[in-house]
Amino acid sequence: MQKLTVKLDEWLVYRGRFLNVTFMVQSGEREWLVRIHDGDIQEIRQGPFVMPRWSFRLVANEDAWKKYYADVPTPGYHDLMAMIKFKYLRIEGDQHPFMSHLLYFKELMKSLKEVLQ
Repeated sequence: MQKLTVKLDEWLVYRGRFLNVTFMVQSGEREWLVRIHDGDIQEIRQGPFVMPRWSFRLVANEDAWKKYYADVPTPGYHDLMAMIKFKYLRIEGDQHPFMSHLLYFKELMKSLKEVLQ
């Protein structure tokens, strides 16, 4: 299990100041657990995991994440909600933290580009 670090923008941390959640990002067979405390990333661990605890999970294949993180994303891959709508991305578990902090997660996932690729 590898621990990774990411420094977030101050505005993004401020935007998520009331958010405390652990979620998983899955890209094909690879997976990461991201622990957020008061809007700041406390820990990112790369799997594989045995029975990890998370509130929700974002699942897409590797090709979908590559298109999402492209400098000029393909239409339908330009936004998390677009990916969900066109069934390139699946959200599993408790969607409340994700939906109630949607703008935070949209920006957070873009800032995790270097870690998740």
